[in-house]
Order: sequence, then structure tokens, then C-alpha cells
Amino acid sequence: MSYVDGFVAAVPTANKAKYIQHARDAAEVFKEYGVLKMVECWGDDVPEGKVTSFPMAVKCQPDETVIFSWLMWPSREVRDQAMPKIMEDPRLQPDVNPMPFDGKRLIYGGFEVVLEE
Repeated sequence: MSYVDGFVAAVPTANKAKYIQHARDAAEVFKEYGVLKMVECWGDDVPEGKVTSFPMAVKCQPDETVIFSWLMWPSREVRDQAMPKIMEDPRLQPDVNPMPFDGKRLIYGGFEVVLEE
């Protein structure tokens, strides 16, 4: 069954174009290593919660926008084999493709797909 890596972060709103280019460059690399689909979403209707919310989770500032993205892999095994290679790929190193946001506030995780319709 498929496997998904999911991500939530706060990106400076002024960096939207830089973020999209960063994601395009990364998508090329991820697809070479087996990603079936990469989806990047720019927050449009992401309310601040009272107890929990996406903005609270990433400590979103007034000049930032929440992003939500995911990678669809054929399996966890493919992902686990590819990820160390991806992290070492020279095209994704910070001096070549710097993250246009604070990576310390990035939330990520891997998820087993249990229903796909």
C-alpha cells in the first residue's frame, strides 16, 4: 500500500515565489528517487484555533502563511531506501536550494495509507 510523508510549515508570505521554486526544484529530485506525486498547498483559509490549529502548531507569525504538503510514495520501503540518498543529493543542499522558511518550525511525519478512494 502507498505511503505518505506530510509537512506543515510557516513560510514568510513575501517568499511565496521562492517557496514555489524551491518546491519545483525539490520535486524533480524526489521524483527521481521514487515519489509518485508531490503536492504543495499555500494556506488560503487556515484559521487560528483556540486550543490547536495549523498556525499554532508552526508558530505562524502575522507576515507568514501556513503551507501543507505531502509526498506519495509507492511504499514505506521505497521511501526508507530513498530518503538517505535524497538528503545527500547535492541539488538539495542548503547552499544550492535553501529553504525559504524557518526549518526548525517544520512539522513532518510518515503515514501508512489505510484508505484511498
